[in-house]
Amino acid sequence: MAPTLSAGTPAPITMPTERSAGCPFDPPPELGPLREGQPVQPLAYPGGHTGWLVTSHALVRTVLADPRFSSRMEFRRPAIHRPAIEEMITSDRVPAGMFIGMDAPEHTRYRRLLTGEFTVRRMRQLEPWIERVTDEHLDAMEQAGPPVDLVAAFALPIPSLVICELLGVPYADRERFQHDTRVAMTLESTPEEFDAARHSLGGYLRELVLRKRAEPADDLLSGLVTGGELNDEELTGIAMMLLVAGHETTANMISLGVLTLLAHPGQLAAVRDDPSLTENAVEELLRYLSIIQFGTQRGALEDVELGGVTIRAGEVVTVSIPAGNRDPERFDDPDTLDVTRSAAGHLSFGHGVHQCLGQQLARIELRCAYPALFRRFPTLRSAVPIEEVPLRADMNIYGVHQLPVTW
Repeated sequence: MAPTLSAGTPAPITMPTERSAGCPFDPPPELGPLREGQPVQPLAYPGGHTGWLVTSHALVRTVLADPRFSSRMEFRRPAIHRPAIEEMITSDRVPAGMFIGMDAPEHTRYRRLLTGEFTVRRMRQLEPWIERVTDEHLDAMEQAGPPVDLVAAFALPIPSLVICELLGVPYADRERFQHDTRVAMTLESTPEEFDAARHSLGGYLRELVLRKRAEPADDLLSGLVTGGELNDEELTGIAMMLLVAGHETTANMISLGVLTLLAHPGQLAAVRDDPSLTENAVEELLRYLSIIQFGTQRGALEDVELGGVTIRAGEVVTVSIPAGNRDPERFDDPDTLDVTRSAAGHLSFGHGVHQCLGQQLARIELRCAYPALFRRFPTLRSAVPIEEVPLRADMNIYGVHQLPVTW
């Protein structure tokens, strides 16, 4: 459905995706002028569809919190060309258990079953164990000696091991689920490759669900199985969503956050010298990097006035988390990394009823990883020029493919 544009409204743009050369930590430069000029902008989606791009912090929050904007899968139209996802949206119903693509009451039902597993108190109980896991990986790095790829040795295995332990997924199977996740997240994956990865991971997790039914253990997935409220299809969908989100996003925040601090030695020194800044530094890195790089979609269930523009029922809205997190109306000097600032209110975990369920777990992992790494290796540095570090511009979640480091 094409928006009804009023007189003076600019023609639809395509989603900005290119970052400036030499600025790997900044979002595409076009987002700033869009936000300052017209924060609700007509957006041309691949395939001829037209919707809206929202770029201000306040209006992104409004869209994410307003129940008149739906999260249903039919509105999850990629703002960039992704044939595999476009085909899935047009051909499939929402997979059972994938409540990120649902509204109330379905979303409420699934979320209620999981909320108690991810409370601040429950996550803090895991902190001593996460610290031990972190130290064990640092021991292995130290024993191996430099140089090492920080992604393979540290950033990816820690959240993978943590989410496996929490869910009850055998960590020995990590190569399979990491491979399937990587294929599904790659923008250039063909529909055939995407489907193969999705069905491989789904089949693996369905087999795991069946094993949990036969022999439940002390883990989250077993608890959901024995709770009796979910069928095997729903359990498989929930397990897939939690497993992928639980390792992919945090792994990239660890590695990209480390690279960011290495590129800002003054900020790194502040964090290293004052452990009390760790919490601030984590929130600021989440804000500054905004690794969900291409936006989140919602669909208008009725006509809604937003930022002086009428969004018609049925139209798709993409909210730009990177643009909202760099809004000077919300954060002073937002393009500067400042680990002493309070970045409270950033949008990196979303907002409203769909905000990230595992955000407290991710925070604890990041608060453990960054200081422990720099305490163990105070001379840590990139083993290659920063401009040669391979960035994940080709992935839905931004980060680095590898990060060679030495000390």
